[in-house]
Amino acid sequence: MDENNNYFDLENPQKENANVAISKSRKEGSGGSFLAGLAVGILVSMVIAGGICVALMVQRRAEQTNTGATQEVELKEDSAVNRRMINKLKMIESAIDEYYYLDPVSDEELADGAYKGMVEALGDPYSEYYTADELMDTMEQMEGTYYGIGAYISLDQQFNRAKISGIIDNSPAAESELRPDDIIYEVDGENTYGLSLDEVVSRIKGPEGTEVVLTIYRAGETDYLTIPLTRRRVDTPNVTYKMLDDNMGYIEVVEFGENAVDQFEDALSSLRDSGMEGLIIDLRGNPGGSLTAVVEMCRMILPKGMIVYTEDKYGKRDEYTCDGTKQLEVPLVVLVDGNSASASEIMSGAIKDHGIGTLVGTTTFGKGIVQQVRPMMDGSAIKLTISAYYTPNGYNIHGIGIEPDVECEFDSETYYGSEDHYDNQLEKAKEVLLEKMK
Repeated sequence: MDENNNYFDLENPQKENANVAISKSRKEGSGGSFLAGLAVGILVSMVIAGGICVALMVQRRAEQTNTGATQEVELKEDSAVNRRMINKLKMIESAIDEYYYLDPVSDEELADGAYKGMVEALGDPYSEYYTADELMDTMEQMEGTYYGIGAYISLDQQFNRAKISGIIDNSPAAESELRPDDIIYEVDGENTYGLSLDEVVSRIKGPEGTEVVLTIYRAGETDYLTIPLTRRRVDTPNVTYKMLDDNMGYIEVVEFGENAVDQFEDALSSLRDSGMEGLIIDLRGNPGGSLTAVVEMCRMILPKGMIVYTEDKYGKRDEYTCDGTKQLEVPLVVLVDGNSASASEIMSGAIKDHGIGTLVGTTTFGKGIVQQVRPMMDGSAIKLTISAYYTPNGYNIHGIGIEPDVECEFDSETYYGSEDHYDNQLEKAKEVLLEKMK
């Protein structure tokens, strides 16, 4: 299995294209009153994530697009795609042509609907079919610039609807009333129940300068909230950093996108040059991203040994290890929450299993499976769940998550109710790190 072709999405994962400072708005905004959703790393522009914004990365090498979209294949009667199916599809097409009353649908749209339906039949919210245009949109979003509202989206399991899992600073979402854990009940008056993350995202994104109206359910509110937003260009770095008091370094990893590796390395180097004596890595609200990215970033801080391993349906195991030559030399605290998913859980799980850092916050989302994007020869692609991953000590955290060493619920009322946005989880992380630094 090609390491570069595995993704912990969107939303988001999910994808799951970094942000200019999430400014703490990706924390558990409703005080944990919602169950954590399916983080598919996706950015609302998309934001598959990112959530999904599935954040999702696509293998671009054309020589690997051998899934055979235009190849002739033998129709076997013991296969789902057989002559009976082809005949039935032709009958359905003929009936549509002859009797369908509303606006006509193109042959291409009908075919895409059939492909999407086959993948949707898996019942897996992480598996998707992408048209060529959808695939191109996803690739552009992963490059760090897109047009949308500037939020991360994941899927809430309790409500089976998309939710806001994070807000990007200096974006339309940041300037609105949106908060993390807001459930997206409607987009422009259309109910989102049962829609996939990509379907919700496709309705939210649009041309720059156009308006989209979200109808939001928020725990504690007596009625739905109607929030209009005007789409615009959003630039998103995946890693931000700064020095805190007492020589503490702080790195927020927004998503494990294509450019996160270099940004993370630059952040570590700059903080070391500034005299860092302890480090806080903030993974709250991080929906995941690329396996390649998280592995390379873990190799910058972990001791020698296992980072993560995967197993597919045939029992084939792939291991990703660290040589320990760049092990972090200062005490470490990692901030996590219920929206920390997928690749975020690989990093936090490896840090916890190796015992080199203290996790502070709340239990992570619990996405322990791997998706692979397989491009097709016509420019479309399918994203399929292909394996499970395990922490260095052999734990599969799917549906379970990773418990923090120090439990600390986010105080959303204090954060959103004060002008200085007091972040009680970050303050607890500072307290824990200061004790480790003594």
